[in-house]
Amino acid sequence: MNHITDQFYGVTKGKEKTFVNGFHQIFHSINNTKKGIYCSDNLLTWGRNLSFMKNERLMKIFNKYSKGQYPLHGILWRMATIVWAAEIGLKLEGDFVECGCYKGTTAKVVHEYLEFSKIKDKRYFLYDLFEHDESFSHHAMPEHSKTLCDEVKDLFKSEKNVVITKGKLPETLSINCPEKISFMHLDLNNVDAEIGTLEILFEKMVPGSIIILDDFGWMYYEQQNISELNWFNKKGYSVLEIPTGQGILIKR
Repeated sequence: MNHITDQFYGVTKGKEKTFVNGFHQIFHSINNTKKGIYCSDNLLTWGRNLSFMKNERLMKIFNKYSKGQYPLHGILWRMATIVWAAEIGLKLEGDFVECGCYKGTTAKVVHEYLEFSKIKDKRYFLYDLFEHDESFSHHAMPEHSKTLCDEVKDLFKSEKNVVITKGKLPETLSINCPEKISFMHLDLNNVDAEIGTLEILFEKMVPGSIIILDDFGWMYYEQQNISELNWFNKKGYSVLEIPTGQGILIKR
């Protein structure tokens, strides 16, 4: 039960083969069973149970939408963490929120896994710019384009409880915004946008709900880490940084 991909960030161009060969040397040096290896998304560990990979339903849906492709295929452990938090939110009052949905596949996995279309009293709010130009402060992603928003809407075309909003956060919260939130995934790659969004949405999170901060543990987004630690500390909260690079916080 292993998950090994070539999806790593920050590798020197031209050194990719050397980098991968180094991992193979590590694998050959492990003196116990060659199981429980997770090698992806700047995370290498072995001898782990990887119990989320034993969840056949989750893996079937994950593989359906990842199709072995960037970026979803490389972030299985992150995806499992998001699903775990969303399952808890399913039992609470309030809607789901994903800020920075990109291609919509992360939300699609959660939506299908939880059979969200059968839930009558919850909505799933998705926000993103969906495109990029030089005036934007966030960095571009490979599939940002003028058609991406329509592609995400097409992905959820049969789902009446999904609300997709295009535009800059936190400004677009004046257009569509839930009153109560039972799960939130924040992935804006931008410190000002994330703090501004937290200023509006955090108080709407119900007790027991979980927020997943996707960028929190990544050094590339260190300023987000510093600013969010300060922001939450002032409110009497602490954030748990986990090896996937995510931060986890439970609303009191």
